[in-house]
Amino acid sequence: MKTLYLECSMGAAGDMLTAALYELVNDKYKKNFLEQMNSLGLSNVKVIAQTDEKCSIKETKIHVSIYGHEENKHKHENTHHCKHHLEHNRINLKTIESIILKLKVSKKVKDNAVNIYAIIAQAEAKVHGKAVTKIHFHEVGEIDAIVDIIGVCLLIERLSPEEIIVSPINIGKGHVHCAHGILPVPAPATAHILRNIPVYTNDIEGELCTPTGAAIIKYFANHFGQMPPMNIKNIGYGAGTHKFEIPNCVCAFLGQSNKNINSTNNTVVQLQCNMDDIAGESLSFVLDLLLNKGALDVFYTHVQMKKNRPGILLTCICDIENADFFAKLILEHTTTFGVRKTICDRYILNRKTSLQKTPYGNVRIKTGEGFGIKKSKPEFEDIAKIARLKGITFDKVKNTIKIK
Repeated sequence: MKTLYLECSMGAAGDMLTAALYELVNDKYKKNFLEQMNSLGLSNVKVIAQTDEKCSIKETKIHVSIYGHEENKHKHENTHHCKHHLEHNRINLKTIESIILKLKVSKKVKDNAVNIYAIIAQAEAKVHGKAVTKIHFHEVGEIDAIVDIIGVCLLIERLSPEEIIVSPINIGKGHVHCAHGILPVPAPATAHILRNIPVYTNDIEGELCTPTGAAIIKYFANHFGQMPPMNIKNIGYGAGTHKFEIPNCVCAFLGQSNKNINSTNNTVVQLQCNMDDIAGESLSFVLDLLLNKGALDVFYTHVQMKKNRPGILLTCICDIENADFFAKLILEHTTTFGVRKTICDRYILNRKTSLQKTPYGNVRIKTGEGFGIKKSKPEFEDIAKIARLKGITFDKVKNTIKIK
């Protein structure tokens, strides 16, 4: 299977991902890519690729200038939180979609770019407690982000991987200074996008993962984990803006994995414990906590325990990299004295999320594909939210959704 693996040990940003993928294509297409990026139909936008060497590693840095000015990537990508050096207008998601749909790229690239931006807008709406239609973005910064997103979508279309796997993402730590004050790392919108994605932090101070980088990865990644056994054909290094003691880059590996396209699977950990002395309120709290911290699934089963006591079997399914983290949470927040760990291989459908417009608002559609099977379903929370806001029934909203 043609596999693209992205190593995000220094986080991810739109320009870093574009540059890493740019290094994977041949020299002829590199030239065509830059020509296409500079003739998209965006006025006063210039895209160049610069090759540099850091720590004996050849890297590519993508520079995007607007009106001759290059924005600070890791600041402007914090969407409308951050202050820009140029005077500019504020635009909404509908305007951004209109800009994307007019660009000189394929329909597939346009659709992917619109769906990625919808992920960013949904996150911003959640963070600010507003409807997506009420969220506004800074025009200069968002044009820059559109260029990054389109660049990634073009390169993914060119490379055509059958599977995209992403490592756990280093999100950095500390705080970022923005126009609205000092925000934690990851920024709130980034944190929302990264839900249910394995992340970690180490001693590196700074914002390593941006909203644009997080949204691109969330949209394109089939699953997350370590690099599978694969024959690597090409390697790309996409440089970031900030300088650290170690190379600040996304590493992209393109090659053939040993996995058949119809046998998608990955490895997860199942954590379990039996309890006969936990209160219902505490159990409810623990389930919500584990899910909010990124567990893949959490549930409990009524069981018969020793001494004929009725009890609860708590099960938490998580990524293998986060097993210790979730085991500690279970030990801390429940009455159990021990947690069992089972490593499981599971068969999964490759998953994508798209956005469908309905007469009542946008609804996310989850699609799973593999093993010759394809199925889609709308996101329950989106339907329920619309039904509550509009004062209509759940089924009335659901019946407007067309599943292909």
